[in-house]
Amino acid sequence: MNARFALPACLPRRMLLAALLLAPACLFAQESPAPAPEAAAPPAPEPSAPAPVHAVVNVVLHTARGDVRIALEKDRAPVTVANFLKYVDAKRFDGITFYRAVKISEDGQYGLMQAGLRGNPKLIYKPIAHESTKVTGLSHLDGAISMAMRDPGTATADFFFVLGDLTSLDAKPEGTDVGYAAFGKVPDGMPVLRGMLDLPKSDQAGDGSMKGQMLAQPVKVISIRRAD
Repeated sequence: MNARFALPACLPRRMLLAALLLAPACLFAQESPAPAPEAAAPPAPEPSAPAPVHAVVNVVLHTARGDVRIALEKDRAPVTVANFLKYVDAKRFDGITFYRAVKISEDGQYGLMQAGLRGNPKLIYKPIAHESTKVTGLSHLDGAISMAMRDPGTATADFFFVLGDLTSLDAKPEGTDVGYAAFGKVPDGMPVLRGMLDLPKSDQAGDGSMKGQMLAQPVKVISIRRAD
């Protein structure tokens, strides 16, 4: 699968003063004048609504170089997560490899790591509908997992991880560019992914823009299992 990509692009506290306005004392008065009423305090601001909590499904990707934990956004990207878990539960991801490593910046801050079944006709299920980031509200920030595809609606069992914020992979607010389908993030294990960026590449493998991005020795994924 050839994933297209581009370079990246309390309220202040209100202090309430209650001013007691005392009338001047009269020297010959028999009674002290009553104090003026306190100034009315403005109404307290309405408390802001708490941010919604979206349910996730955690899985652990066990590689030959270490483990990567992934939180899958099942509420926000239900179609893509259901597809991914279908492969996980059927153990069809066991034995796949990370085969592509794209180092976008020389310092390794930005890059992509891609893995999957590479179109194996015996193991892939039917392609799934594209879930645009404009609909899901997700984004290709550091540690995001997203689906690789040639065109919208063609994604099956290949996926990639984003290293660094690559929001250029999101759907564009205007126009026809629907971007890629981000569907989760990595809360633990990013060093494992970053450690693959500098692995030797093959001079021959890969077609078109992918040439020079394919690992000479792909990194084996031993298994992916639910962790909840």
